[in-house]
Amino acid sequence: MRKGIAVSPGVAVGTAYCINQVYVSPTAQRKLAHTEISAELARYETARDMTAADLRAFERKVASQVGPEEAAIFAVHESILWDAAFTKKIRAWIVDERLTAPAALSRLMDEYTERFSGASEEFLKERLNDVRDVVMRLSAHLSDVLKPDGEPLEGNVIVVAEELLPSQAVALGNVDVHGIVTQTGSQTSHAAIIARSRGIPAVSGVAGILKQVKTGDPIVVDGRTGHVIVEPDSEVLTAYRKLEREFVNLKNELAANRYEPAHLKDGTPLQLLANINSVHDAQTAAAMGASGVGLFRTEYLYLTHPDVPDEEEQYCAYCDIFDAAPGKTVTVRTLDIGGDKTIPYLGHRHQEANPFLGWRSIRLSFEHPEFFMTQIRAILRAQEHAVRHGGTLRLMFPMITTLEELLRVRKIVRRCCQKLEEAGKPYARPPLGIMIEVPAAAVTIPTMLKYCDFVSVGSNDLVQYLMAADRDNPKVNHLCDSLAPAVLRTLQRVIRCCNRADKPITVCGEMAGKLSSFVLLTGMGLRSFSMSPAFVPTIKDLAAHITVEQAEAIFKRACRMTTTSRVKNFLHEELEKIAPELGALQTD
Repeated sequence: MRKGIAVSPGVAVGTAYCINQVYVSPTAQRKLAHTEISAELARYETARDMTAADLRAFERKVASQVGPEEAAIFAVHESILWDAAFTKKIRAWIVDERLTAPAALSRLMDEYTERFSGASEEFLKERLNDVRDVVMRLSAHLSDVLKPDGEPLEGNVIVVAEELLPSQAVALGNVDVHGIVTQTGSQTSHAAIIARSRGIPAVSGVAGILKQVKTGDPIVVDGRTGHVIVEPDSEVLTAYRKLEREFVNLKNELAANRYEPAHLKDGTPLQLLANINSVHDAQTAAAMGASGVGLFRTEYLYLTHPDVPDEEEQYCAYCDIFDAAPGKTVTVRTLDIGGDKTIPYLGHRHQEANPFLGWRSIRLSFEHPEFFMTQIRAILRAQEHAVRHGGTLRLMFPMITTLEELLRVRKIVRRCCQKLEEAGKPYARPPLGIMIEVPAAAVTIPTMLKYCDFVSVGSNDLVQYLMAADRDNPKVNHLCDSLAPAVLRTLQRVIRCCNRADKPITVCGEMAGKLSSFVLLTGMGLRSFSMSPAFVPTIKDLAAHITVEQAEAIFKRACRMTTTSRVKNFLHEELEKIAPELGALQTD
């Protein structure tokens, strides 16, 4: 049994499927016959030519949309692709050791990783990432990267990975994933977000798990407690299969409320919205009974795209999201890249000392105005599509810190409207909102409210900035607790200011989908919550068990407590009284 961080509740029993940087299928692990060597060399060279063509096309596209300096990364990758030593190793292993091309690439990646992964120099670490990128692109032309092929795995698939990146999640295609385990990551990592959006039990931060498990091993994931059990015995399997059935049955029972409006026990109406990354998530949100989309993370369009999506691609993507979303309401957040989400062509070539405090989010967008305006124009055009179909796309800007930044984005939106008008393209001006993630914005919220139409609180970042603790650093992430007294007092003030100014406010961080914090936020006066789609039925059920008066009383008592542990213990006791059956659907 291994212990990690519980990031998505539930229990899953299944078969491990380990994602390596280069997936080598069972058929690709065989030795080539002597008669196959020439054909395999030709197959590799064809893949190399196709990869080179891709890189040149990406370089041209990024140069035209972002700039030549940013596009230079693709030229670097092409030089690696044609490097004599790189090619010589691959050819030698195919000819002399009769390895298939995918197996040779996997061996090459292992060799480079062993050589450079322990390096302290940033330059060498960057070279390793560049080689990995080239190898992955080559592998994609040689095989179905990251997709199990050959004989299907027996049992439910439990994905085990270093970290599940957005591109890897897409590459898994329609694989029926029942659980996720990662060596790194936290409550707010890619794997955690993907798992929660799909209602998949998941555990992150299980150091060294890839050395202890191999594809095909039986494995148990307990996303409530953070436990992972490799090769469980029959007694443990029986116990966890029972828990898994109970978890699935409870989820199915709660999902029956999907067509009922969300309201408290006293009839007070609520908005339960969904955080989404894709059309699939929007469809899931509708199936789970969400009343709209409170946060569409547009960065996943970029993270899963081979280069950079142009205006037309983005316009179509936003229209597709709107068409699939429930409630004909979608809040679109502009690109939120940086911190733990990086794109090399946007300048993320050098590791910053403090990436979450550095060049990211709206700050990066300001640095690339034409790139930023391309996204805004696409959203303005999609808003016209939404209005024609009786709905709306709200436009939201992340990580706004100062009033000057808010005024600047308003000016950029006006300029985009002018550009579309000059081009004769239909558009509509959407409501403009900001994310409150930076304490400076929370402190000056009364001034900010005069220049925006709505507010969303990004609790994940707000908590780490308030507590001065990197949420992805295992040494300090225990401080990043949304129930800390400082967090509760800050949120209370922001919610009160918005309600007094009659400006719509939503909390769209992970806090919104947690049972304990939902009760407190309700007691503060919040009535709009945006969460992973899978959590909507659970929160809807809890809401029906509590009144405004009860929530306010609980919040007042919690406010008098001076430590996070006291708040958590108190809320645990209160939830046991209110809805004890929901305990299985939350993480420790």
